[in-house]
Amino acid sequence: MPHSLSLWSFTFLLFFLTFFFLPIPTLQTTLISPVSKDKSTNLFTLSAYLKTPLQPTKLFLDLAFLFPWTLCDSKYKSSSYRYVDCDLTFCYYLGFGGPQCSNCTEAGLPDPNCIIENRICGAYPENSVTRVLDFDAALIDTLALPGADVSTKNRLVSLSNYTFSCAHPSLLNGLPKGVTGLASLSRYNLSIPNQISSALSVPNTFAVCFPGSSKSTGVAFFGSRGPYHAFSQNSKIDLSKSLIYTPLLVNPDGYGDTVLSYSGNPPSYEYFINLTSIRINGQNVPINASLLDFRSEGFFHGIGGTKFSSNTPYGHLESSIYKAFTKLFVKEAASSRFNLTASSPAKPFSVCYAAKSVKVTRLGPVVPTIDLELGGKKGVVWRIVGANSMVRVKNKKSKLDLWCLGFVDNGVSGVNNKTSIVIGAKQLEENLMQFDVESNKLGFTSLLNSSLKCDHFNVTDFAKN
Repeated sequence: MPHSLSLWSFTFLLFFLTFFFLPIPTLQTTLISPVSKDKSTNLFTLSAYLKTPLQPTKLFLDLAFLFPWTLCDSKYKSSSYRYVDCDLTFCYYLGFGGPQCSNCTEAGLPDPNCIIENRICGAYPENSVTRVLDFDAALIDTLALPGADVSTKNRLVSLSNYTFSCAHPSLLNGLPKGVTGLASLSRYNLSIPNQISSALSVPNTFAVCFPGSSKSTGVAFFGSRGPYHAFSQNSKIDLSKSLIYTPLLVNPDGYGDTVLSYSGNPPSYEYFINLTSIRINGQNVPINASLLDFRSEGFFHGIGGTKFSSNTPYGHLESSIYKAFTKLFVKEAASSRFNLTASSPAKPFSVCYAAKSVKVTRLGPVVPTIDLELGGKKGVVWRIVGANSMVRVKNKKSKLDLWCLGFVDNGVSGVNNKTSIVIGAKQLEENLMQFDVESNKLGFTSLLNSSLKCDHFNVTDFAKN
């Protein structure tokens, strides 16, 4: 029978939130999770074990949303789930964004002992793709992931106090096929990396290798700065030694990051970097430099900048940046080195080329390279080659076959459209990225440069349909 977690059981949490996750000081390990690409949405999923007994489940991988959520309905069967008795201050400190109370009827769980009068903590889960909002009950249950150590790869490490929001089935619309919820990897208190760090007393650091194909499997590492071993031709390669580092920035204002605006104007819990300029084929894209920095408009702050997003399949550029970016790309693609002539575009893209005229190598379509110059250590550059900049658009019925530039116009930057440059899922593919929240730095390396793929981590997706 499910029961509530009382306020008095966690008195000290009001001062130190991390004590909620009951640290296990003797356990020092790296946890892993399979990461897959969904063919229909071109977005990523993360696999984990949930409930008691443990059941494999697939979750939408989101680098931005505040907290994780999972579908709770009549099919939710677990002997270990429990509610959290509601105290508005306590619910707020848990990390759901704002103080809200609910009752057990909101969760829709098969609970014959549900008493409506018993107030429990509630939350506002969101679908970060469709921007749909919900209200539901907060829940605690068991989450488990495999350890990364080869000698213990079959051993699961469990978090018995995994805290998340329930959600209704309508919130799954538009997400990758087969998912039953959202895996938050944000900076926020209840993100999965934060919960693992607090529960196991490991670094608040995670790394993700985003696969470039729905036929392969990548991996997420939690609680470790390395090693990250890939396997190729009977050799073991530690890719943590190949990482290039740049600072992670904290956007001072998170207004607009979520559908529901929480009080107090908290900072953004998304991941920003200090992009200082863009070059295409070695030529600078003329950009209004103020768009690359955080700025204020009226009462709102943190407008502008550059962030990573796993909830959009392509890169998004502010209108003036997009215009200058595509104009220079077309010019360089037409040069004698590439000799490409743009064809009629295919929505949502405005720059496309006939596939038959584009050469393809191990690094993808042979097109002008895009260099993102980053702040921090001098000379740090994120190079985007054809595999990460171009999208294949095919339609057998209309005999359409194009390579299109995988960036779209995001409109004029403002309060309702905050970020100037969004690096989307396409640009993340076949990159290993380490988000070190404790040190506020990003480590990254392209596996394409080493003839490797995310699949070389040899991780099996145990939740794959």
